[in-house]
Amino acid sequence: MTTTSEASTHRSGRLMLNKVPEVTVWFWVIKILCTTVGESFADWINMKLGVGLVNTAWIFTAVFVVVLAVQLRLKRYVPFPYWLTVVVVSVTGTLYTDILTDQLNVPLWISSAVFSVLLAVVFGVWWLRERTLSIHSVTTLPRESFYWLAVLVTFALGTATGDWTLELTGWSPGASVLLPLGLIAAITLLWKFGANPVLSFWLAYILTRPLGANIGDWLASPKVAQPGEPTGLALGTFTTSLIFLGLILATVIYLTVTRSDVTETFEAAHAPQITADPRRERIGLACFGLLAVATGALLIWAHNQPHVGPAAEEDATSTVQLAPGQAVKKFPPAKVDALKALASTSLKDARAGNATGAHAAAQSLRDLWDADQASLQPLDNTGWTFIDAQMDSVLKTFGIDHSNPPMSPARQEAELSTLLTDMR
Repeated sequence: MTTTSEASTHRSGRLMLNKVPEVTVWFWVIKILCTTVGESFADWINMKLGVGLVNTAWIFTAVFVVVLAVQLRLKRYVPFPYWLTVVVVSVTGTLYTDILTDQLNVPLWISSAVFSVLLAVVFGVWWLRERTLSIHSVTTLPRESFYWLAVLVTFALGTATGDWTLELTGWSPGASVLLPLGLIAAITLLWKFGANPVLSFWLAYILTRPLGANIGDWLASPKVAQPGEPTGLALGTFTTSLIFLGLILATVIYLTVTRSDVTETFEAAHAPQITADPRRERIGLACFGLLAVATGALLIWAHNQPHVGPAAEEDATSTVQLAPGQAVKKFPPAKVDALKALASTSLKDARAGNATGAHAAAQSLRDLWDADQASLQPLDNTGWTFIDAQMDSVLKTFGIDHSNPPMSPARQEAELSTLLTDMR
């Protein structure tokens, strides 16, 4: 789909060629590729490198500032810096939502509501100042600034609503792909009918986030998992990231050579867009409303169906007793050392009264343990189950993956010390 163009640039800022690519099929292909990378690459850095969710967010925020500064200095659309910015924004927006959910325990429905209001505010201020939301008129610095702010919020909103959908329905990542894919198809048909192109574009843009994220989860998740955990093709987050980064690079090279998505080149080779029909736009708006109601009804129905949730908290206690060090004897020393390092960091911070640092290290410990499950559990299922039970006891003291509030530092220190003893 494309959006209508408006020539008004009288407000402020130096006049440039359009800074956003033409909305062709290539735009949507590479956008979905970027959202998949945003999900898988952020998970890989957070889990495999043990950096932690907050530190990962700080790193990508800094990278985002740098690449955005480069993008803003350009006077026209250039594929490589533009799509690099989109990739970084996709990771950054995802991390912001993950922090609210995993670190601050903000319910996903609240995150979705907050980001929806924030996006409405961004669009409102953008419209009041520039009198257009069309991406065909991103020809001044203020408009481009509004554009990237809106893109960042759409990624955060798409992450929150996508995760909330999974939480409500219990669908697997593979099955969850169908909902945003179907909605995008319906929006495309309405746009073809004559629905407002700007509204159609931004609705589809938001939906590509849960679509790409579900594709990434489906490719990266293990083929076999515990009840309530996602399953997929077991490619892993690193392999998935490499595949999609390679596809993005190949697409960007193609677009750089052909210039087929440069607005000026596209307009020279294609007929002008047909003038909007107000009657069809009103009908399209009503259909968007019906589509939203139907989607809500589907989610309510799915939520009320029996589906497998996470294992009950009371089942975490292991019935097997092993001597210190025996449970990890068959695990690779390097992986054990990485787990011990995070547990030690959390214990050190807990003893020092640094509750935030202790919680962050425990969160990273959980992420790394979950990421290593596919490789460790087959080596020694008994040992893995034993450590997993103690790991769950540790997480419960921090209120991670459990509904209880964080427990006393003394309790946290005791469980962490037990875990380190079991892994020595």
